[in-house]
Amino acid sequence: MQIEKKTVNIGFNPLTDCAPVVMAAMLGFDEKHGIRIALSRETSWAGVRDKLMTGELDAAHALYGLVYGTQLGIGAQPRDMAVLMNLNRNGQAITLSRRLAEQGATDGASLAALMARNVDENSRQYVFAQTFPTGTHAMWLYYWLAAHGIHPMKDVRAITVPPSQMVYNLVEGHMDGFCAGDPWGHQAVLDGVGVTATTSQQIWPDHPEKVLGASLEFVRAHPNTCRALVAAVLEAGRWIDASDENRRATAEIIAAVPYINTGKAAILPRMLGRYDDGAGHAWRDEHPMCFHQGGQANYPWLSDGMWFMTQFRRWGLLKDDPDYLAVAQSVTQLRLYREAAEMAGVAVPAEVLRSSTLVDGHVWDGTDPEAYAASFPVHMRN
Repeated sequence: MQIEKKTVNIGFNPLTDCAPVVMAAMLGFDEKHGIRIALSRETSWAGVRDKLMTGELDAAHALYGLVYGTQLGIGAQPRDMAVLMNLNRNGQAITLSRRLAEQGATDGASLAALMARNVDENSRQYVFAQTFPTGTHAMWLYYWLAAHGIHPMKDVRAITVPPSQMVYNLVEGHMDGFCAGDPWGHQAVLDGVGVTATTSQQIWPDHPEKVLGASLEFVRAHPNTCRALVAAVLEAGRWIDASDENRRATAEIIAAVPYINTGKAAILPRMLGRYDDGAGHAWRDEHPMCFHQGGQANYPWLSDGMWFMTQFRRWGLLKDDPDYLAVAQSVTQLRLYREAAEMAGVAVPAEVLRSSTLVDGHVWDGTDPEAYAASFPVHMRN
């Protein structure tokens, strides 16, 4: 197999789930497959999108919804995009400020009750941050608020803040809460400035999270490079998930200044599935962040991409229903993934759709996305 581009520039944001791309380079899985991963630490998801468009980055640790939002031209000129693989499942959180917790708001129901009381007592706007307008964190935040009767477009103000700046902005009182990937939710708990109201896996157990994204133009020009890249990252994810010892070693590496630049104590517990919400509740999570799961976590299910489009439609980011399946088939590089998985010795499911039940009881299986998008009592559809 002739590799078209030996050095591959890969962007990432400082989050725990950048681990597979970092470890693919650190452990030499890239060299095993004939490439060299050159890592680039980015400061925002908008920066990742823009650098993928200009070619400064060849591929990136990216938000699922960022890839689909760019494909559909939401907030920017449309550009044909590609999902090469899923990088992980689970491991994000919605954090409420300590100020809200002291007023009794520590979960969705108590937040809704507090907001209802304040409507009568003193009118003020609640502000919640997500990391990118079409990203996963925006969708988890909106879904969770709506599931508790809080309209995310009318009852609160949503702002966009880069993940590594969430804790600072919470401390400064610029917002009442945020949704972001770890370690920033756990960092807020450690610093005593926030409580974990819910984890993303409580919203959707084993949900899709980050992907390895690229422009379709890059993939078509460099298919063998992309196969080698996916194979290398698959091997890294499998290695991380193989043992707690490997997760500890990974946390040690990614905590360093070139990557997340935070203490290992903010990263490791939740990597091991050990959660403390900062409000007196600690537990061992049944659905912690995972990077492989025998390939199940990495397989780019068509229904996963379609779900994000249903939420874009629900919240008025799309004025009309797209051809959900056709768009997902165009973006998701299933054939390339299967070939790369074979190179890495990773099993591939035969199906392209999967079924899940979310926190509000809605079942998503990808079979009727138009009806699903229209089925919610809280939405912004035309």
